[in-house]
Amino acid sequence: MDDDRTTSRRKFLGTAAGATGVALTAAVWKPTQAAAMVRDKVGQASGPNGTRSYIAGNFFLTLDGSNVGFIKAIDGGYITADVIDQSFGPSGFTKKHIGSPKYEEFSIQFGFAMNKAIYDWISASWKMDYTRHDGSIIAADFEHVARSAREFKNALLTETTIPACDASVKELGYLTVNFQPDFIRYVPGSGETLPADGGAQKLWVASNFRLEIDGLDCTRVSKIDALTIKQGVIADSVGDVRDMQVKPSAPVFPNVRITLSQLSLQSWMAWFESFVVQGNNSDAQEKNGRLQLLSPDLGTTLAEIKFFNMGIFKLEQQESADANAIARWAAELYAERMEFIYMPPVTG
Repeated sequence: MDDDRTTSRRKFLGTAAGATGVALTAAVWKPTQAAAMVRDKVGQASGPNGTRSYIAGNFFLTLDGSNVGFIKAIDGGYITADVIDQSFGPSGFTKKHIGSPKYEEFSIQFGFAMNKAIYDWISASWKMDYTRHDGSIIAADFEHVARSAREFKNALLTETTIPACDASVKELGYLTVNFQPDFIRYVPGSGETLPADGGAQKLWVASNFRLEIDGLDCTRVSKIDALTIKQGVIADSVGDVRDMQVKPSAPVFPNVRITLSQLSLQSWMAWFESFVVQGNNSDAQEKNGRLQLLSPDLGTTLAEIKFFNMGIFKLEQQESADANAIARWAAELYAERMEFIYMPPVTG
């Protein structure tokens, strides 16, 4: 298998050299190629808190030869190399050279109008079905003409973020997916005009959700914090090809933080008392649940996150400077496992 991937890599990059020549650099992907590529307010500049800087524009994703759809924003996915300083010779000047190429992780944001393939990739990753995909990110101009592309090979999903569900906001919500390829190449755009409807996203408003957990009153849940599911990768040296291949490790599921009204606290308090204080916290006392992301009319489920073997470990009242505000509590639960289920639209 590793020999096959090494051969595939040589063919992949060999084709790139033949198609683009040595003059092709990162400039192929610079914003000057497409005026639509402007900074969006989706992300902030990278900093100590780990936030990312996303670029918005007319971007399209392909997977395994199929057009998956329009991407709202993108970050990363470049080729870099470290500059290595080395003392050399009697002149006293520092000799410099570069190390092996590094292929950055891609991070993309999108809604619920993509091809089912991307959602199946998320679902499979959460179930430890580590599928690899080849594909590309295509940058198009205002007229949706493909101007440049970054092709990638043997990509593994590394992270999925479900945005916060919050009854108090009316902003649109987008999934964020990170994936790490074995290698990337820059190529010119094909010049073809991509589908004009590629930018139409099935809308999901962050306030449109429904939470259900066995035996608990979830009718007055006002917020569920963002959920980031991480699937680690391990770099594996492949010798003379000068690259590091990535291999998957087990997914890590986050704790679930839920904010609810004091009016629905009774069932939560009873479970907390039994599970935490009295110590009745065996597998039999854990609970299952599901989070549904709903369409604007609340009549259609766009996607569902299932929770398995949940246990409560924290329950606290929220402070508020407004004495007239509704009293709210926050519960924190662990979940041993989660599943992502995409609900494709019914046609015909």
